[in-house]
Amino acid sequence: MMSTYLSTPCTAFAGANRIATGALIDVALAIKAIENDAEGSILTFDDVSGAVIDLDLRGSTAEIVMRLSARSEAGALASGHQGGDANGPSRSRGRPKLGVVAREVTLLPRHWEWLAKQPGGASQALRRIVDEARRADGGKSDRNAAHERTYRFLSALAGNLAGYEEAIRALFAGDYVSFNSQMATWPSDVRDYAITLSQNSSTKE
Repeated sequence: MMSTYLSTPCTAFAGANRIATGALIDVALAIKAIENDAEGSILTFDDVSGAVIDLDLRGSTAEIVMRLSARSEAGALASGHQGGDANGPSRSRGRPKLGVVAREVTLLPRHWEWLAKQPGGASQALRRIVDEARRADGGKSDRNAAHERTYRFLSALAGNLAGYEEAIRALFAGDYVSFNSQMATWPSDVRDYAITLSQNSSTKE
């Protein structure tokens, strides 16, 4: 199974032109194939955070894959998301639940005691708490995240375009009509990707 890092959804631009989109490993190899012929500097953006992903594309395809795989493993070790522990319980057999991601949660004993008493166990209780918090939040956190990832992308690629500052102000004000209007004359790939990033993820569920 492809690691989480290698499958990171991302988009690459050469100047103002979108040249690749998809899983990180696929985008990296696509860039490698055309980098000598690309017009303008190439930047790769994380579709979730809007941050620039630094890619080292030196060497052969095998070397690139190995380098990205090593980075993925290092990240997994740092975050405690290793695939398994030789001294711990073995992973149960059978098909995993789709969409479920296992990560470490650190709580005090009293928190674990309370969770253990909840219907469905700790995992279901935590999911209910998060869902209730999201509903109470009214989508504010999702909107803020969308604004931040769009800003990261635009600050890296569109800072010199006409109407940039006005577009950013409209974005953070939630005035999407003005936001789109300020980008009307921009290169279509930049504008379309910015609009995609600015969409509130909660509206797509």
